Parts: sequence; C-alpha cells; structure tokens
Amino acid sequence: MPELKFMKDNPEKEMAACCGPAQSTLQLPDTVSCCNTGVPVRGKDQPSWVTGTLMTDVGAIFVVSTGLAAADFWEHVKCRISAFRNNYRVDPGLYAVGTPDKNSDVFATANYKLSFDVLRKSLKGLNAWVLVLDTKGINVWCAAGKGTFGSDELIRILSMTKLDRLVDHRRIIVPQLGAPGVSVDKVKKAAGFEVCYGPVRAEDIGDYIASEYRATRQMRTVTFPILERLILTPMEISPAMKKYYLPYAVVMFAFFGLQPGGLVFKDAAGGGLPFLLLGLISLLAGALFTPVLLPYIPFRSFAVKGWVIGMLSVFLSTKYIAMLGHLDTVLLIFTYLFFPLASSYIALQFTGATTFTGMSGVKKELRVSIPLYILGFVLSLVLLLVHKYGEWIVL
Repeated sequence: MPELKFMKDNPEKEMAACCGPAQSTLQLPDTVSCCNTGVPVRGKDQPSWVTGTLMTDVGAIFVVSTGLAAADFWEHVKCRISAFRNNYRVDPGLYAVGTPDKNSDVFATANYKLSFDVLRKSLKGLNAWVLVLDTKGINVWCAAGKGTFGSDELIRILSMTKLDRLVDHRRIIVPQLGAPGVSVDKVKKAAGFEVCYGPVRAEDIGDYIASEYRATRQMRTVTFPILERLILTPMEISPAMKKYYLPYAVVMFAFFGLQPGGLVFKDAAGGGLPFLLLGLISLLAGALFTPVLLPYIPFRSFAVKGWVIGMLSVFLSTKYIAMLGHLDTVLLIFTYLFFPLASSYIALQFTGATTFTGMSGVKKELRVSIPLYILGFVLSLVLLLVHKYGEWIVL
C-alpha cells in the first residue's frame, strides 16, 4: 500500500504533484517535477479540501476530503447566481480519497469544481482514486456534449498520471452522463483500460459498488424534478439580467424620453416604466416560470414553451396591472409581439441545463427560431418607430 504522509506540519518539505493541483496559491521554496511529466509545480498552502499527500511510485498525490466545508457550500451558491462558475475549477490529474491501493477503484470526473465536490462527497468511507479530466471547467454532461470530456482527454490523462503503475486492475468508472463523449473501444485500445459507466448520480456509487458494479434501472434513470430545475434558474436569471435586461432598460428609457428638444426625464420615466416592468416579467417568464413548469407546458420545443408562458404573462399583466392597461394600439401590438418572443428566446437558453433535449434538438430549434426572433425584433422596432412618429406629429 502506498505510504500516506501529511505534510502540513512541515511545509518547507512539502511537495505538490502534477497528478494533483498546480494552483497559483501553492508555493514551495523550490520547483519540483512529479509523475515524470516534466511539469513544474509549487505547493505550500493547499486548498482546504486537501488533507494530506500520498507518496506513490509515480510521485506525490493530494489526498482530498470527502466532507464539504462552509466555504465549499458558499462557492456552490455563487456558482448558481453569478459568473463565478466560469472559473470554478480544479487542476486536472489524479487525486486520492482515503488510502487507496493497487486494488482501489478509479473514478473519472470533470475539473469543474462543483462536479469534483459532488463526487468526493459521495466517496465518503471509501478508498479510491479520482481521475480529473481537463474539461475547461465544464461539468461532465455538458463537457461530454462539447467533446472535452472525451476519449482523447481520458487517454491523455491516463498516460500523464501513469495510472497503470498505481493499480493492478484496468477499470475506470466513468459517470453515465459522460458516455456520449467516451468510446469504450478507443480507450481500451489506446490505454488498455476498460471503461465502466457508473450510475447517473454520484450518491448511488456506494450501492453500485456493493452490487458488484451493476447499476439498477433506477441508477440509470435520468430525472429532472422541479427542485433541480428551480435550483438552476438563478444561473439563467443572473446573466439574462446583465446581458439583456440592463441594456434593454437603457434603450427603453432613452426611447420614451427622446423628444424633438432632447431627452426629457419625465417622459422617459412615465413612458418607459411600464415597459421596464413588462421586460422584467418576460425575463422571469422565460428564465424562471418556463423551467419550473417545463413538463406541464404543451409542445416539445423550448422556444414554443417560452412563447406560451410569455404570451400568458403579457395577457395577465395587461389585464391586472393598472399602468399596463392603457396602452395605445401600436404599443399594445408591440407588447404582444416583442415580449413573448423575448420570453421564448430566454427560455431557449435553458436547453443547456436540461435533460429534456439533446444537441440535435437544440440545433433544430435554433435553425427555426433564430430567423423568427430576428423578424420579430425588426417588426417590433418598426412599431416603436411608428409610435414615436405619431407622438411627435401630435406634438
């Protein structure tokens, strides 16, 4: 069995591994190279989830905790509500859980830190190796679709970490959702390792191992309940607010405030406020209510689902919100044209977070929807110009 050494009490002799993270926050007095890869790394103050270092024949490998700290949970929250997730990653390579030996299982995952955390938490009580692929900080399922969680990367990381020298068996357990990117035959031929597809959910790993690596139908079933959909909605709302709503708000204020003599704040506020409210309602219709109600909305297309909820939200808004009940004919037509399309477009973004559709379905929706969005935008702009022209004529 490899020797387990905890080096936090002797940082000047501490060694980081290229099999583990090579983070800028880790510092050593001297540069060292591990795993015979020639990659220089430094180490001193490891991340909180590193509990020690395992010395092996191929170098020093970080041992990681199976418990999540408060800082981890806070990072997970930030991933849901901000662009923090775009750079939330661990370094690719090999990590250890517990005291793994040559017979211990090897689990592959993405270097998106949230995916890494879910896996290490699920390995509590086990001795295992964790092989982290370089997916550019993208989760397993999305990375498999993009090709970064794939056969070539798995073969590369197996070679880099010299895993064949650490384990006697030749079995890699890959998440089921990573299957679209991994070719069993290609990995077997190139690296000599057999790929086994584990359960959909990491929490079932213990039962999967206990049943001699056989997954039940329940372990293979992909579910997407309302709570999981709700958890993902902040990831849609936050970027939509910054990318779409804020520029939209500026344009609408400027449009309604523009008069022959210049910008009039009173007109901007009075005319623009109802449409800022409609814009916010439409954004929530597409980014919140459509995902939450996804299975219950008729039609298969996300674009159509978003349009249906958008149209319903506009109808209810103009009917029950006083400031929206007195729009002239041109603005009313604009409202029923533009805002349901806006909800539709925002709802279409949720295809990247759902199990309801695949890459081919998304591409098909985009081919049909994008021209309609462009046409709708142009017609909406024309209607606004007609309204403004009529307003100025009256003046």
